[in-house]
Amino acid sequence: MAFPINPARLLMVVLPFLSLVQLEGQKGISFHGKVVDENGAGLLGASILITPGNYHTITDTAGVFIVRNIPQGKYIVEIAYIGYDRFKDTITARSDIFRTFRLNPATESLAEVVITSRYADIRKQQEPLNLETVNQQYIRRNIGGSLMESLQRLPGVTSIEIGSGQSKPVIRGLGFNRVVVMEDDIKHEAQQWGEDHGLETDQYAAEQVEIIRGPASLMYGSDAIAGIFLIRTNEVPAQNTISGSFDLTGRSNNRLAGMSASLTARRKAIYASGRITAISYGDYILPVDSVDIYSYRIALRRHSLRNTAGNETDFHLTTGIVTDHFKGHIILSSINTHAGFFANAHGLEPRNVDTQLHDQSNRDIQYPWQEAHHSKLILSGEYANEKFRMEMVFGYQNNLRNEWSPYVSHGFMPPRFPDNMPFPEDLERKFNKNVLTGQTNLFYSSGSKWSLACGFNGELQDNTIGGWSMIIPSFHQKTLGGFVLTKGKLWEQLQVTGGIRYDAGLLNTRAYYDWFSTPVVSASNDTSYVHVLRAPQLSRKFQSISGSIGMVATREHTRYKLNIGKGFRMPLAQEVASNGVNYHHFSFEKGDTSIRSETSWQVDLGIEISLPRFAIEIAPFINYFPNFIFLNPTFHHDYFYGAGNQIFEYTQSEVLRAGGEAHLHYVLSRHLKAGFIAEFVYSEQLSGPKKGFCLPFSPPASFLMNLQITPNNKKVFYESYLSADAVFAAAQNNIVPPEIKTPGYFTLNLSAGTVFIFRKFRIETDIQIQNLLNAKYFQHTSYYRKIGVPEPGRNGTIHFHIPINK
Repeated sequence: MAFPINPARLLMVVLPFLSLVQLEGQKGISFHGKVVDENGAGLLGASILITPGNYHTITDTAGVFIVRNIPQGKYIVEIAYIGYDRFKDTITARSDIFRTFRLNPATESLAEVVITSRYADIRKQQEPLNLETVNQQYIRRNIGGSLMESLQRLPGVTSIEIGSGQSKPVIRGLGFNRVVVMEDDIKHEAQQWGEDHGLETDQYAAEQVEIIRGPASLMYGSDAIAGIFLIRTNEVPAQNTISGSFDLTGRSNNRLAGMSASLTARRKAIYASGRITAISYGDYILPVDSVDIYSYRIALRRHSLRNTAGNETDFHLTTGIVTDHFKGHIILSSINTHAGFFANAHGLEPRNVDTQLHDQSNRDIQYPWQEAHHSKLILSGEYANEKFRMEMVFGYQNNLRNEWSPYVSHGFMPPRFPDNMPFPEDLERKFNKNVLTGQTNLFYSSGSKWSLACGFNGELQDNTIGGWSMIIPSFHQKTLGGFVLTKGKLWEQLQVTGGIRYDAGLLNTRAYYDWFSTPVVSASNDTSYVHVLRAPQLSRKFQSISGSIGMVATREHTRYKLNIGKGFRMPLAQEVASNGVNYHHFSFEKGDTSIRSETSWQVDLGIEISLPRFAIEIAPFINYFPNFIFLNPTFHHDYFYGAGNQIFEYTQSEVLRAGGEAHLHYVLSRHLKAGFIAEFVYSEQLSGPKKGFCLPFSPPASFLMNLQITPNNKKVFYESYLSADAVFAAAQNNIVPPEIKTPGYFTLNLSAGTVFIFRKFRIETDIQIQNLLNAKYFQHTSYYRKIGVPEPGRNGTIHFHIPINK
């Protein structure tokens, strides 16, 4: 299948548009500035007023602003920002200029700041769980093939990589439905149960991401046993402003070309924004010329992992209103991906692949391939006064996923596909999920000493299936939950948090019969042909009470944290009723109709020390599951629906997990900084058929050492940096079959960036070289690890971000 997005055509579209914008800005003088806090970090949303002329704008996520077409002369610059002293200065403009303005914290700051550079510190003061907050600048400097890949440098965060452009989030070794992704206050719902199903998000649209490590199901509902990703894409612009941006990305390993353009405008109380993203990539390159799949060696032409090319096209539209006490918005988004599966790792026989066809091009997509379309509509409203705030959010999502592969007869399937079937011959699987979500939260604060929050949320899911292959049946699911959370200061340096939550859920699976007939021999030796019942109609109810209690104590430069929490997760449809072949792993998976809901008890500790030149954070945890759900390999094999695939059954066992992260920064000199990140997770099954083994996808201990140089600003280049990461990962010998042991590895990654002004445009440039030494190594949590596919070879990335403000 031909690739629909041509990188050359992308540039032909983008460059003329940039030229038009450039011509618009060639009159007068351009004033480029950056507003930073006391630590030098950019401040988002600072209000800039330049007089005379009443030029008004706001800073972007990096703290940058641009005012164009001002005449030569003297001007007064006024900068206002919540929580900081008002800044005022006089400048003389004779030619294009660039200035950095450093603000000082106000003696009294408001806690209800929406998103600021100090937001992360404020959240850490309030949240007893360990968390990280990053902005767009961090994502751009670490941009990968997907948002989760861009975030996996953070402590405790990894991802399950699925080819070049897709991945799944993992927190402290737990992923899938034990990690919740909230996008603009709506829980992202897709087919996240599958290892081969990526997360449908547009990383260019993410303006801020907050990661909470630990059981966060109190406010955000069940499933957040391991943690949560809070993604914000909708920031309210300042009044009477027009702004936008262009992002261009290129990667060498898989010849990726990406483009994203946004436009935002606000007139008094009304604002609107839009974004379009297009990404195209080819097969990615390995540092080897062959891979071994189940003892069969597969040759790779020019080191390319055949049929891993893909493309992505995303759209976002937002409109909203902001008044003194009310703000609301409507968000409409559509994420569309089209990507191939590694051709030699899908189906019943990895050797029966037309390598000549696949190797003709490294950018086309042949069988097998998948397409995913995720549409989302969000309606949100918030009313607030001095002491009271109410939030209401409603959302609708549709996730359509089709997996295409040539029809292959196995078991008692007919050798030739019938003509009267209601689905195409090459449609292997189809999943169509519709989700309705609603939630209401109420917040009350009596001042800085005490606050109360309560709320409830409900969700309806309906998932239908299609295609000639079945692994999970269609199902309908209802969930409802409510919580109460309170925070109070026992004294100025000690805050205590506690809450309780109740969840209830109903899962109804629909009966599924084989579309083909199977011969059945009776006791009297009579043979009849029947459509075998693969999944019965079931109705299961689940409920649980969960809660947490925690504290944050601050003393001078040190912060101590403690949180004890219980989490809950109701079983998924595949854990209850799956009964089919997983062609990606050559396995047969069976659910357990009597499986119980999953609960988790966890204790999190934390200590943070922040000094002018030194900062360290240590975050250990211990976690106990009385009934962890996992897919257990058995000694049995299936011969009715495949060529003797090993049978895996969902089961439960007691599990103990422990580990933590350590994060250290040290300022060696004004222009040189060093950083260290270490993380470790231990897991052991205390009961069940795999007693004594660890859990699947348990990441090995790892250590990252970073050095960063930030030279002085020059006349042409600003905010320059040069960074090197040395990554050490220990061998993972503690595995659970059918996993295989993963040797340790060392990789070296380089990155550099700068800002330069070109014809009145501020161009932010970030460059990365990953796996500089082109080392062959395996990532234990990779989707392709089980079949012996190493990580990509050397990969260079260049990213341009061009903000446009008027």
